[in-house]
Amino acid sequence: MSATELPPPGVTLGEQTYLALRSAIGSGELEPGEKVTERGLAARLGTSPTPVREAMRRLENDGLLERLGPRTTVVAQVGADSLREMTEVEVALRGLAARFAARHATPDDLDVLDRLLDEADDLLLLLRSRAGQGRDVGEYVDRILDVLGEFNQRVNAAARNPVLLRLLDQTRSFSPEIRRAVVRRRVQGGDDFGADRYAGHRDLVAALRARDAARAERIVTDDTARALLDLRTWRD
Repeated sequence: MSATELPPPGVTLGEQTYLALRSAIGSGELEPGEKVTERGLAARLGTSPTPVREAMRRLENDGLLERLGPRTTVVAQVGADSLREMTEVEVALRGLAARFAARHATPDDLDVLDRLLDEADDLLLLLRSRAGQGRDVGEYVDRILDVLGEFNQRVNAAARNPVLLRLLDQTRSFSPEIRRAVVRRRVQGGDDFGADRYAGHRDLVAALRARDAARAERIVTDDTARALLDLRTWRD
């Protein structure tokens, strides 16, 4: 998500502003060490300084902005320890969302998840075929990521817990832009898109259908931890 566009409505303007700036920092659009001001960020987002002021205070508390003086605030350097802590929180929340989804997902929710995985499987076959011919696969990488992104969003939505969804938005340790760039690098480096791991998505749907909350949480926790570790390793 670009810092020039706010997230969809449904939360307060202050919350929207906070999420937009947090995403811009996570994606690298706002670079470490870059000086930021209330007026500059307000102009960038097309909003007033008031929600920006609130968002900047929260980002300071998050350790993502650093105040160097009365009138000087910069984007903080996010160290390895901070990134590890952020990923640990994201792993736990994703697992909790799966646990709640096992309790609240409807049959229609689960049917949609199966259809999304069928679509991802078809795209993966096309990706492998095209890669075997030495052709560019970027289009298929993007399409698979879009499908799997929707899959994850629908699992989270099936938790039927708006507070948890807001926390997930606030604690995402890598922006969608970074995730996409890392996967592209992996595929260009000969990686098979981690296809073996996607069997876990089918296992998750089976656990949700069985209302096995503990198993659903374990599957998502293990998969998310592995995926975020890969992102940290490949990003560096």
